[in-house]
This record gives sequence, structure tokens and C-alpha cells, in this order.
Amino acid sequence: MQVNQMIDHTKLGASINQEQIDKLIAEAKQFDFKSVCVNPIWVKYAKKALSNSRVLVCTVIGFPHGTHTPLVKAYEAEQAVLDGADELDMVINVFALKSKDYQTISKEIKGVVDQGKGRTVKVIIETCYLTPEEIVKASQLAVDAGAHFVKTSTGFGTYGARVEDVKLMKQTVGNRAEIKASGGVRTYQDALKMIEAGATRIGTSNGVDIVNQKENEHDTNTSY
Repeated sequence: MQVNQMIDHTKLGASINQEQIDKLIAEAKQFDFKSVCVNPIWVKYAKKALSNSRVLVCTVIGFPHGTHTPLVKAYEAEQAVLDGADELDMVINVFALKSKDYQTISKEIKGVVDQGKGRTVKVIIETCYLTPEEIVKASQLAVDAGAHFVKTSTGFGTYGARVEDVKLMKQTVGNRAEIKASGGVRTYQDALKMIEAGATRIGTSNGVDIVNQKENEHDTNTSY
């Protein structure tokens, strides 16, 4: 299992500097991660820096609270694509979901999917704020609107990915979409639990540790 190719190597936050982004990019190249996930202001820079590799550039839309209007989220997606983003991780309007305003949720997801122009769209439903019934509904809305992934968390909520939530999301979407587990996935064992529950992508800032732990475990199991 190529865990490295399931990792979105992530560095998101208000005070991220170029040195940190350069380190993220260098690690992504070295370990051949699936993508780097960066704030929108770093997309163009990361795309240029990764032009000689197969590492994708992922960015976030409506991040971290999901409280942007659908029009603004669509514009963010359009600009991200122009800057070179390969993948878009958008946050839903949790208030709209809890208010059963499903039309708004569908509209904002479709707007990002449309502006993504075929690029992978992952819908962050922020499971820490949702009941199991709401997790199911949000997952259904995401795939019905054309999203490619349903994602657990921003990493900025009250807690991140949980195995039971990943299982529920996978049961809901089946083969219609994939699952990204994000938030609190810090070790190889954490990642393995999420993968076994149905996740095919892991969002983490601990990608290097996860891959190294996997290699160390392999070395231990094959030593005599």
C-alpha cells in the first residue's frame, strides 16, 4: 500500500511563511506525496515550485468556517484554478445544513464544481459539528452536486477525523465518491485506521512522520 500517495501534505494557517511552504514542497517532492494543500495565496507559488514533479497543488475554499456565500466560494474556486490549483477542498455552510437549507448547500457545491472545470473537488462537512443523520445528509448532498470526495474536517473544529464518521460517510456514498480523513491524523496507525474505515486520502501536516513510521514498521516486521 502506497500510503505516501494517499497523503495531502498540509500547511494551513494565518501566519504561514514562505520558508514553511518551501519546506512543505521539498518534503512533498522527497516523499512523493499526492499533493500539497496550501492557502489560496500560495497556490501560484507552489504550482511553479512543483512544475517538475507529479505532486499536485490543493487549496481550500471558504476556509475554515464555510461561511462565505455561494457566489464568493465559486469565485474563489475560479481564481484558484487560474492560479494553477489541481484540487479544491471547500467547506460547506454548516448553519445552512443544520437549518435544512439544502438548496444553499447544493448551490455552493455545484458552483465550486462548475468553476473547478473538472478538477477534483473535496467537500469538507466538518463532522465535529454534525449528528450522524447530518453527516449522511451532507455526504449525499456532496455527491449529488458532483463532488469527487467528502472530507471529514478542516482541522480547525472541535475535533478532527474519527473512524466511525469515516465509516458512515463511506457507507453513505459507496462508490459514488471517495473519502478524505483530515484532522488529528498524526501517526501511521492513525492513517491505517482511517484507510481501513474507507478513506482513500489523508489530510495531515505529519506526512513525513507517517511515512517514516510505516517504513520502520516494515523494517521491524522483515528483520531476522
